[in-house]
Amino acid sequence: MRRALIPVFLVLLTGPVAAGQALSERAEGGWRLGFPAGQSTLDAAARDALAGIAPALAALPQGRITVEAQASGPSDDASLARRLSLARAGAVRDALVAAGLPATRIDIRALGRRDPPADIAEILPPGAPRAESGPAPRSTR
Repeated sequence: MRRALIPVFLVLLTGPVAAGQALSERAEGGWRLGFPAGQSTLDAAARDALAGIAPALAALPQGRITVEAQASGPSDDASLARRLSLARAGAVRDALVAAGLPATRIDIRALGRRDPPADIAEILPPGAPRAESGPAPRSTR
């Protein structure tokens, strides 16, 4: 019975990412959580939404969950964007752990400012596509 409630609950959580913190499903798999610009803390609704998906992630038989976070600004300070995205990824990881997902199954990636800029964290189950890391490799001819 409990297993049947998880998909129904996840449908209730979906919706567009607004300026605040809203959890939505990604078409590629996983979830996206929006953050207000410049902030890294989770509000009560975001913590509750993450607590709703944590049991489904914990029930996966194997594999690691990745939390990738981004920050939209400022464009002239890559270090600040990277630190903000790291704080966001850590806040999401902490909420998932508080909801019962083992910390040893979670990887975090601070992506900093990407193109296009976004204020989000993505929760990616095993097999979901991850963001490309860094620029394309250069030819060494």
